[in-house]
Amino acid sequence: MYIGHVKDTPEKDVPNAKGTTIRWLISPKVGAKNFAMRYFVIKKGGEIPIHQHDWEHEIFVVKGEGYLTKDGKNWFKVVPGSYIYIPPNEPHGYKNEDSETFEFVCLIPAKREAIPDDEWQE
Repeated sequence: MYIGHVKDTPEKDVPNAKGTTIRWLISPKVGAKNFAMRYFVIKKGGEIPIHQHDWEHEIFVVKGEGYLTKDGKNWFKVVPGSYIYIPPNEPHGYKNEDSETFEFVCLIPAKREAIPDDEWQE
């Protein structure tokens, strides 16, 4: 068993994003073999540009309001309590226009190509 707290987990800037940080809460580094759990914070005016991966995402909004898109034209507002499933290879992006912070938990499969070296443990 591994127990931690989000405030004790290092916060890192997300590459290629604006005003966005990530905390790797659960990853292979702590022994997780199937899933990784991350905590994102997008500051007001911040965004994660449209991108895609070979793996799915499960998202749960914790704080603030934000917007998600899969085409860059239609944006969907999400609020605390919203949950989102993003299938593999579906383009997606996030932005925060209104809230001080837009915070969400995101789970992904613990695949080698999805996890940075410092969060991976063989």
